[in-house]
Amino acid sequence: MFGAKKNFGFGCMRMQMKGSEVDLSEFTKMVDAFMDAGFNYFDTAHVYINGQSETALKECLTSRYKRESYILTNKLSPSNFNSQEEIRPLLDLQLSACGVEYFDFWLMHAMNAELFAKYKACRAFETALELKEEGKIKHLGISFHDKAAVLRQILSEYPEIEAVQIQFNYADFEDENIESRKCYEVCREFNKPIIVMEPVKGGALANLPKEASEVLNSLKGGSNASYAIRFAAGFEGVFMVLSGMGNMAMMQDNLSFMTDFKPLSDTELEAIKKVCDILKNQDTIPCTDCKYCVEGCPKDIKIPELFSIYNNKKQLKENSSKSDYEKLTEGKGKASDCIECKACESACPQHLEITKLLKEVADEFE
Repeated sequence: MFGAKKNFGFGCMRMQMKGSEVDLSEFTKMVDAFMDAGFNYFDTAHVYINGQSETALKECLTSRYKRESYILTNKLSPSNFNSQEEIRPLLDLQLSACGVEYFDFWLMHAMNAELFAKYKACRAFETALELKEEGKIKHLGISFHDKAAVLRQILSEYPEIEAVQIQFNYADFEDENIESRKCYEVCREFNKPIIVMEPVKGGALANLPKEASEVLNSLKGGSNASYAIRFAAGFEGVFMVLSGMGNMAMMQDNLSFMTDFKPLSDTELEAIKKVCDILKNQDTIPCTDCKYCVEGCPKDIKIPELFSIYNNKKQLKENSSKSDYEKLTEGKGKASDCIECKACESACPQHLEITKLLKEVADEFE
């Protein structure tokens, strides 16, 4: 479908870094391993790694492989435009940064009820359809972060949408904040091919608490991540499952089970249910480390990192967590510095009550 060789894609939001720069040598090796294994779908956005995701793809993929050999997805991110007039120049900038003449998919990014109003006011969908007519994009889609009712509204108003990217994993399947299952069902209702993001929930389903890991280890069938990705890929209508592979070890692990993909067995699905029950009893914050919340924080609070330290303390009872917190916040961005402007909450795809959670972090460490 859409020229994809297989249903597994390379998400380029979390790349291996060398200092403040993308490790291009490592990324080149990963691109080659991915392509050699018969996969060809790459996903990026202008906002990823402050633009470095795009330029890394130009250096390591698009300048080295024939254009027809890979599928490249980019996005129109809401923080990059405030008027219709800004949309075309942004696309041209993205094409130049990536070193291509067209994108196979261009997704309206981070879509929710509030941002849908902005996209409509700026005539973003209409502009994207014009760009499609001109050949600068091949397919129009959305990257969605809201409830199923909002998705149904969008797909009803814009039937031209060709694919929908949703957060979909076994931990969020019945989550009332994410509504993974319900959003999946809306996509099926409208017969829209589904692109899955966050199948491993930002790494949370790879780095499970000990009790949950033991359940999956008893199956002796693969890594924690393998069960999460195979869960998502096994659903009818799923066109592509993205994995944000940050290093070659992750790449090799993912290729080991997706090259010859097999859906989860009944025994494995039962194990996943047990893991879900364990996770529901964990007193942790379901942050995926997307970092969307950080950009607009007036106090420069490293919210995902603080939540990670908090989760480590709760899950592993680590004595080192307090010192980690002190190192991270030395002279800047403590949890208690939050002024409750709630810019972070507007940006959070997980719909977390971040200001409330920061108070809990402050109580724990300060």
